[in-house]
Amino acid sequence: MRYTYNIMEEYVRKMYNSIGIYWPHQLDMESIAARLGTTLVYLPYSSMTVGNAILIDDRLTECEQWQDFGHELCHIEWHDGNQRVLPSSFLEYQEFKASNFAYHACVPTFMLERIDLPTNQKKAVWVLQKTFRVNYEFAEKRLHQYLSNRKQYINK
Repeated sequence: MRYTYNIMEEYVRKMYNSIGIYWPHQLDMESIAARLGTTLVYLPYSSMTVGNAILIDDRLTECEQWQDFGHELCHIEWHDGNQRVLPSSFLEYQEFKASNFAYHACVPTFMLERIDLPTNQKKAVWVLQKTFRVNYEFAEKRLHQYLSNRKQYINK
């Protein structure tokens, strides 16, 4: 029996495949933004979206910029409207979804499942860090998400 992707995993897979991205070495903010028709700008301000532009804080590390890009990409792809006029509960919901989306955009399941991960968790986290250029905490949480989803699937 084959694992069935959840909605977010499938969305990310289709989005990347539609722009010719299939492997971790192709995960590049500039390339992804250009292929999706999104403007990418680096400024010394907190990362955010403005219209169809993603503004990335140039004071962050490369890993943090990539992780912020995944978060802001969700706002471009899934959210519409001005967050300043949203009720706080809906704003919190969008931010939660964007944070979750970032894990899938930066470490896509369809790429992750091709990797032969070490059984040692610290080594597996290190592999994710190096392969997907994310920080330790991000890689650790993504690994936990991935393994939890697989465990739930196997137990069904």
